[in-house]
Amino acid sequence: MKMTMRWFGSENDKVTLENIRQVPGVTGVVGALYDVPVGEVWPEEKIKALKEECAASGMELEVIESVNIHDDIKIGLPTRERYIENYKQTIRNLGKYGIKVICYNFMPIFDWIKTDMEYILPDGSKTMAFELAGIQKSPEEIVEEVLSNSNGNILPGWEPERLAHVTELFKAYEGVDDTKLRENLKYFLEAIIPTCEEVGIKMAIHPDDPPYSIFGLPRVVKNREDLDWICNAVDSKSNGITFCVGSIAEGPENDVYELLAEFARRDRIPFAHVRNIKIIENKDFYESAHLSTEGSLDMYKVLKSLYDNGFDGYIRPDHGRFIWGETGRPGYGLYDRAIGASYILGLWESLDKSSKQGK
Repeated sequence: MKMTMRWFGSENDKVTLENIRQVPGVTGVVGALYDVPVGEVWPEEKIKALKEECAASGMELEVIESVNIHDDIKIGLPTRERYIENYKQTIRNLGKYGIKVICYNFMPIFDWIKTDMEYILPDGSKTMAFELAGIQKSPEEIVEEVLSNSNGNILPGWEPERLAHVTELFKAYEGVDDTKLRENLKYFLEAIIPTCEEVGIKMAIHPDDPPYSIFGLPRVVKNREDLDWICNAVDSKSNGITFCVGSIAEGPENDVYELLAEFARRDRIPFAHVRNIKIIENKDFYESAHLSTEGSLDMYKVLKSLYDNGFDGYIRPDHGRFIWGETGRPGYGLYDRAIGASYILGLWESLDKSSKQGK
């Protein structure tokens, strides 16, 4: 297992590579290019510069999150062919520089939804939360609220230029139901996975966040049936899952531990986002500290499900709270994620030592 932290680049992140390097046990960062329009080819020179910048600070860069997918591919328009070819070239370019995993999602319009970006916990820390009542607002109101609470930071999947046309996007997705979106995902995977196999890259799809329909939009990565269908749609180890513990746990019917065990055993989890959430009621929740006692998930069981089933991929502590007066990009401060990484590594060490002593 390799422990990583997400980093948004020297131009876009208050957290520096030097900060991340000082977190014990973190050996790499999960990065991306944020100045290339969605659908265009990632230039080799920019990939090379990012890789070298990370290496100069003693950090590996082997996971990309994300190479976003153009809406024309998700909708299934004739113009998708150009964007698929561009995506394949980006995969080739990333493979030249030692990238092993590409995280991506296939969610229409919104990459994720939270209804409160500054939910205040009893201890005074701030986190993100989701309340069903919050999505009774219009999509335009949601976009305005999320972007206005970004503290001036880039929010992945919430490109202001694209979402300025959110009404038009909804019209473009009319007629795209779960079945059609699945067909378009399979078409995309059938086109790109051979390229991934050629260059040694694993695609890792992120679950829907939340894992059920909102605003009437289709959802195809929400439960075991969906994950199994994706793995079977193109049966290749290059076709995998970014197992986001928090996103899967947002679906009350999902057995997180069983799903982790099954897909780790099938060697389909090259990358895992490990975080805890606290279910308030029904489907309302907030993102808690990583510690088991702070949320609704048993983090020891989460990691044991991975460890016992041969997981040897990449982990990053997912969203952290803002603590100790820190401000910045919601979910991506330094302090709470560093605590989360140390906690996860401690649990992993315990599992590893117990296993070896048992032998």
